[in-house]
Amino acid sequence: MLIGVISDTHLPSDVQELWPEVPKVFDSVDLILHAGDIITSSVLDSLEQVAPVMAARGNHDHFSTVNDPRVKNVHILNIEGWDIGLIHDLEPEDRPIDYLIENYIKAPVDIMISGHTHFERIDFRDNVFQLNPGSSNFPHLLSTRLGTVALLKLEPGVIEAEILPLGNTPNRPNPGVRLSYKSP
Repeated sequence: MLIGVISDTHLPSDVQELWPEVPKVFDSVDLILHAGDIITSSVLDSLEQVAPVMAARGNHDHFSTVNDPRVKNVHILNIEGWDIGLIHDLEPEDRPIDYLIENYIKAPVDIMISGHTHFERIDFRDNVFQLNPGSSNFPHLLSTRLGTVALLKLEPGVIEAEILPLGNTPNRPNPGVRLSYKSP
């Protein structure tokens, strides 16, 4: 299963729709997980043209996503034998894993996916894989520009993940960095 992971789109803003680079990166995914701060359901509608979408409610998701069945505070999923928690905010993400699971996810998981920080993160601690794709539109809390998304490949017993910078916006370089992980 190949999953596209995106967060903190914050649309509409200076940009009215998803960068065209996003569906290009996600063109072969089976599922898209949005880790919150969607702002409007039209973002999910656009992503759904590529693959089915599930999303976590972010701290800026107040009105248009309230009744959207794709959006929940926390999604607990089982994909290819991996228990996944999708949530918007785990900040600070480096607190003990047990604390994050107990206070935020509220269910045992193998993989935690979050957003909110606008900084990309791949980490494996205490037998739990953490993934934050950063922000596709406001990387590192800078002005509107191309940012980062992630691809997560899951097979029974295998996790592969990659954070992908989407490119550079003219006169606004992308501060996002490519990160990758493959389970042993």
